[in-house]
Amino acid sequence: MSALEWFAHKPLGDGIFWIQERFYESGNRANIWLVRGSQRDVVIDAGLGLRSLPDYLRDAGLLTPAEGPGPRPLLAVATHVHFDHSGGLQHFEEVAVHSAEAAALLRGDNYEAVTWLWEREVARPPRPGWRARQFRVPPVRPTRLLQEGDVISLGDRQLTVMHMPGHSRGSICLHDKDRKILFSGDVVYDGSMIDWLPYSRVSDYVASCQRLMELVDRGLVEKVLPGHFNIFGAERLYRLASNYIAQAGVCHKVSTCAMRSLASIALRITNSRVTS
Repeated sequence: MSALEWFAHKPLGDGIFWIQERFYESGNRANIWLVRGSQRDVVIDAGLGLRSLPDYLRDAGLLTPAEGPGPRPLLAVATHVHFDHSGGLQHFEEVAVHSAEAAALLRGDNYEAVTWLWEREVARPPRPGWRARQFRVPPVRPTRLLQEGDVISLGDRQLTVMHMPGHSRGSICLHDKDRKILFSGDVVYDGSMIDWLPYSRVSDYVASCQRLMELVDRGLVEKVLPGHFNIFGAERLYRLASNYIAQAGVCHKVSTCAMRSLASIALRITNSRVTS
């Protein structure tokens, strides 16, 4: 299967494209965002990597032509290293990730990447003989380590890094302050927030949700482009963040701890089978 068959995209205007993996039919299917600038293009998250995303971008004519000789700079930014967001980083020459998860990406740590892919989730195999049980996020060497407050310049637009741990220890949002757009990764999306994975932490998540509410209170976000599901606005962002804080009490922390233990055991068993 070619990259053109595997992916599909939708233009949202203002140099932003929404890309998805057509045949990965799962609630884990991540949104991939292409943001074009006057000097650089940025891909936010990269999907599973079963087909080459850069090939798709080129073949679909989504990359802005370079003004001078040589290819136009293209940077892939991972909002975090979970498998559904980081598997495709292997196909990019320039890769950025928060420093807290850089080591996991470099060693191909599929425990921290939470790799669990099932055969039934892939409607059409990307190539003959492919099997989900063989899927791994390969080691990738980041070319840029991100920290809170870093700015990724695209020329005519700037994306500010906001370190928002909780879902994972290196989770980030990217904030386009001028356009009041938040690329939220898995920090927040229009669904139940997952805080029971390895390296998830409820107290960090609460603090991150408080920051999200502050963004809304200060009028700094009008549109959220999340890591999963549909786009939503500031009012929904505030409600999702405040609801999480309201339910993150003692009982929730106890149940989350139990679920994390079970998830950790399942992941270690799954990854031991893949590597054996």
